[in-house]
Amino acid sequence: MELKNKVIVISGAASGLGWGAARFAAEVKGARVVLLDRDGIQGRLRAAELDPERSIFVEADLADRAQVASALEAAISQFGSIDACFSFAGVVGPMRILDRSGKASALEDFERTVRINLVGTFNLLATCAEHMARNEPNAGGERGVLVAISSGAAFDGQVGQSAYSASKAGLVGLCLPAARELAPLGIRINSIAPGAFWTPMLASLPQRVVDDIASGFQFPKRFGEPEEIASLCCYIAENSYLNGECLRLDGAFRLPPR
Repeated sequence: MELKNKVIVISGAASGLGWGAARFAAEVKGARVVLLDRDGIQGRLRAAELDPERSIFVEADLADRAQVASALEAAISQFGSIDACFSFAGVVGPMRILDRSGKASALEDFERTVRINLVGTFNLLATCAEHMARNEPNAGGERGVLVAISSGAAFDGQVGQSAYSASKAGLVGLCLPAARELAPLGIRINSIAPGAFWTPMLASLPQRVVDDIASGFQFPKRFGEPEEIASLCCYIAENSYLNGECLRLDGAFRLPPR
């Protein structure tokens, strides 16, 4: 898919990697971008940094079906279609199976993380796919592209990441059945499992945890840059033979057990 002038919905776009992807898609690829985020103040500030003719911000909680539906209707009202979706929104939600007292951890903590990271992402992707199915196919029969941002923790989850790892592993498991289902409609779906990228989410972790992560760098020996995952999102959209796959973007980094 040629991204110039295409409409890309990007969740989690008020900060971190989502914002990096929105800016890259708009300024480098010439796409029109729809920034989604729960943070209305920061989201509007970010949208103001982009060309107002080619970008809009819509406040939405991905786990709320009505809000997502309304946000996508606003996007179509502004730009006429939805061609791609990069879903970055998510939370860390640290928790163990057993709490410090040895009792089973609060179920609502697990549910909250899974609801935001997995259920919310599914809600956005499914609603985007509904709209993409109405697009006119391009010469290759393609109508849309979905990219779900998983995590290296889906494969190498640490102690204390039970909810987060489970939610991100769910996105990896979603890709192939979704790709098979959406194939007759000309809609592709892939996921990305990033390693250690410096984001507000990572910055919220204790410094000792951050230091432990940095000690495991292979090459390059640094945190990932937003432009690196942004360019991969766009490459996935542009390469029509990529489908049903999870791509690790981590410089051979693997999370340690703790």
